[in-house]
Amino acid sequence: MLGAVSTETERAAGVPGAARRAALSLRGAGLSFGERTLWSGLDLDVAPGEFVAVLGPNGSGKTTLMRVLLGLLPLSEGEVRVAGRTPSRGSPEIGYVPQQQPVDPDLPLRGRDLVGLGLDGHRFGLGLSGRRDRRSRVARALEEVGGTEYADYPVGRLSGGEQQRLRVAQALVGDPAVLLCDEPLLSLDLAHQRMVTHLIDDRRRSSETAVLFVTHEINPVLPMVDRVLYLVNGRFRIGPPGEVMTSEVLSELYRTEVDVVRVRNRLIVVGAEESHPDVHPGHGT
Repeated sequence: MLGAVSTETERAAGVPGAARRAALSLRGAGLSFGERTLWSGLDLDVAPGEFVAVLGPNGSGKTTLMRVLLGLLPLSEGEVRVAGRTPSRGSPEIGYVPQQQPVDPDLPLRGRDLVGLGLDGHRFGLGLSGRRDRRSRVARALEEVGGTEYADYPVGRLSGGEQQRLRVAQALVGDPAVLLCDEPLLSLDLAHQRMVTHLIDDRRRSSETAVLFVTHEINPVLPMVDRVLYLVNGRFRIGPPGEVMTSEVLSELYRTEVDVVRVRNRLIVVGAEESHPDVHPGHGT
């Protein structure tokens, strides 16, 4: 099955379709660069509070999909809606958590400044009432992620995990309907991976924020994932992890023999290393 319709999303969410409006919707979506098609005919509804993991090898279009949803890149075909609107740069309905990136330790940017960019990084000037509201919202976001103690620290002198905690707060401070996460666990140790994933999971459960989570490593988020979107060489499959992460399905997508085994509740993909440079025997995807 190459696609997911709204009824599948409704089953994943466990409620009638009439009771929920998709937080994110793609219809007949396709993206091409010259003669190369990353994907086409993509239908996907993500319900409020649903957690969808986006998997696939480098070059399959995962980050490019994030750029489309952020309003930074137009589709070649089809349509996209976020909270019922065409996404645009700086849309308040969207929160974005990037991968961990190095920050100059001498950069004069405090933790609260980084979080505040999620509210007004795209605007200039605030009135007095706006400044008061901003301070309150930034403080709440810092408290929500357990980052209050970092509020006045230079961001560049915090650990990678502490910086990611602040980036999650930055993404959530505007109370978005959709949270887009583009490899937010890269360069983090296991403890900080767990911290970041639990912060995101807590938010989607408490506020019904839809989550689209790009990752090469599904195991840290596997207990939280409702569905998987797996992209490979212009092909894709959408469904619950137990239906997509199988030897049969991945062999079909990669067009080569792939084995998926479960070891102590971890999924290990074997045989796709030639097509997938980040998957090796004995390592999770």
